[in-house]
Amino acid sequence: MPVSALLAPYACWPDRTRGRRFPEDPTSTRSDYQRDRDRIVHSTAFRRLGYKTQVFLNHEGDLFRTRMTHSLEVAQLARSIARALRLNEDLVEAIALAHDLGHTPFGHAGQEALNNCMAAYGGFEHNLQSLRVVDELEERYGAYDGLNLTFEAREGILKHCARSQALALEASEPPYPDALGGVGRRFLEHRQPSLEAQLCNLADQLAYNAHDIDDGVRSGLIGLEQLQALPVWQTHQEAALRAHPALGQAHQRRRLLYETVRRMLSAQVDDVIASTQAAIAQHAPQSASDVRAGPPLLVCSPAMQEDCVLLKQFLFRQLYRHPRVEKTMDIAKAVVCDLFVMYVDAPHEMQGGGARRSRGVGGASHVGMQRVVADYIAGMTDRFASREHARLTGQQVLV
Repeated sequence: MPVSALLAPYACWPDRTRGRRFPEDPTSTRSDYQRDRDRIVHSTAFRRLGYKTQVFLNHEGDLFRTRMTHSLEVAQLARSIARALRLNEDLVEAIALAHDLGHTPFGHAGQEALNNCMAAYGGFEHNLQSLRVVDELEERYGAYDGLNLTFEAREGILKHCARSQALALEASEPPYPDALGGVGRRFLEHRQPSLEAQLCNLADQLAYNAHDIDDGVRSGLIGLEQLQALPVWQTHQEAALRAHPALGQAHQRRRLLYETVRRMLSAQVDDVIASTQAAIAQHAPQSASDVRAGPPLLVCSPAMQEDCVLLKQFLFRQLYRHPRVEKTMDIAKAVVCDLFVMYVDAPHEMQGGGARRSRGVGGASHVGMQRVVADYIAGMTDRFASREHARLTGQQVLV
């Protein structure tokens, strides 16, 4: 079936890509966006996501979400929506699988700690780090550093960016065959990314809320009774019980949880599809360029947006700020800060690419030692960071 029968005019068509930083010949069996997805799946950074955590650290249980399972869930949600909207599913999957490649060990606690350590050296933000991973830090090809992804994949990975960072990115971008600039230009001109990129950003939020409820209940930090205070949860749980009355029994609580989460996610997906179709009909974009020049089009209804805000506020109070979680995260922050100080003082303690890149600091390299150390720590898994901290300090603080 020709691609024209599958993709809407406002989607990103693979034969209209703005290209790669280093030009490559096309292949006969895969589109450029399929190649992007495959490169991400085979990358070292993607494999590490299996041992980087969301809320609960890697040693706290085998069934809690990791960055990899989260990325797969985002990809599944985004592809379901993309198909209904006739967007490019391969590009959507590539963006979804790559969006967390730059995350530190220990979830947001690790990012906060590393950002504090890097405050005087340009800061640290996992979104920019994900782009840095695919542009520079992966070492798999003889012709270039990074994965050399298409512009559209890189655009989707970079969800937000400060003006100073956007200017720095633009200064380093190659010339593209049009006047739209590089991945940083839209932040300077207040334009939108592709619909595929907008979709992955929204799917990320939906997946977070759903699986953090699941993990919160599994951990014992959230009870089903507490969730009843949320109108969106109550609505879908009551629907689940009407359809399956036996789920009201005590030994069926976990099945009731799964059934309610499933119904909530399905309703949210349907809402996003209907709301986005209405926005597209109103603004009638005829190309990906029209999408970039217009308002955000991948949207949800005001009612669903309110439900999501209430759900996020609930999770913030009951889960992310729970004393047990905060205690563990405080320890994790200290581990990251200790590692940063020790590696800056003794860069020879780093291994592999970190050690090699540290030896280039002070020569022609524009990257300082602090950035090399931040790259090295950001690439760690939870357990490797814990082991390194124990090796360098003689203390096992995360058990």
